[in-house]
Amino acid sequence: MIPKEILREIRRIQITTSRMVTDVFAGQYQSVFKGKGMEFYEVREYSPGDEIRSIDWNVTARTGNLFVKKFVEERELTVMFLLDMSASAYFGTIEQLKMQLAAKLCSLLAFSAIKNNDRVGFIAFTDRIEKFIPPRKGVSHVLRVIREALYFKPQGTGTDINVALEYLNRLTTRKTVTFIISDFISPNFKKMLAVANKRHDIVAVTITDPKELEFSDIGLVKLFDAEKKRDFILDTSDKKLRQEYARKNQLRIKERETLFRSLGVDSIDVRTDVPYSQSLLKFFRSRERRMR
Repeated sequence: MIPKEILREIRRIQITTSRMVTDVFAGQYQSVFKGKGMEFYEVREYSPGDEIRSIDWNVTARTGNLFVKKFVEERELTVMFLLDMSASAYFGTIEQLKMQLAAKLCSLLAFSAIKNNDRVGFIAFTDRIEKFIPPRKGVSHVLRVIREALYFKPQGTGTDINVALEYLNRLTTRKTVTFIISDFISPNFKKMLAVANKRHDIVAVTITDPKELEFSDIGLVKLFDAEKKRDFILDTSDKKLRQEYARKNQLRIKERETLFRSLGVDSIDVRTDVPYSQSLLKFFRSRERRMR
């Protein structure tokens, strides 16, 4: 039985994001994702003026006549959400947990997708695949995705993006629009991300809490590492410690941004202390400009 507070939260998210989709995001979504790909439709005999690169050499060899492949513009897409549900996702110091924000992002993007008649699928992962919901259409299906994002209790605590990407590639050979929602603190996933980005339209969505970037001077603090399951004491009054912590995090962010750029992976940076609608609109407008 799902707790009443979770049901109320799902309803709140549905109302809020549905309104945002109707007012703004459905058109933005369609402008950057709809009709940008081509899918195979049929083969037909070659006609003068057809491009040589469209010739189907296998059919031509079998029949002895020139045949070309005909493609049509994709009208319906499959949108996949790869949601990192490792222990670090259940952290937040500004009004909400990172996981709650992730659920709102999934909701907004999923409602935008089904409004454009696309299918939505969901993969929850930690250091293993935790949950898979096959792609489907409809409001009730999106509500199920939101429910799992909020309520599902994973078994693992660590993060392995390779596991999620390998599962995605095994799942489908057709191109999808895939949003990976994570902090991307995961070992050696560059190669697998490059492979997945050639098959799919990958968008990396990073969610960050301000305290993950720098500490305030509040003296001795007892913290719990949820992924490694251990307590430790941190002396935040140590200026050098605070500076080193901030330096390492800035370096990690720069390395992540460099990785995404080098692979041609689009990215959206979302923070728990900034309205997520601003980050999404910035992404949509930037991508639309590039596609003109």
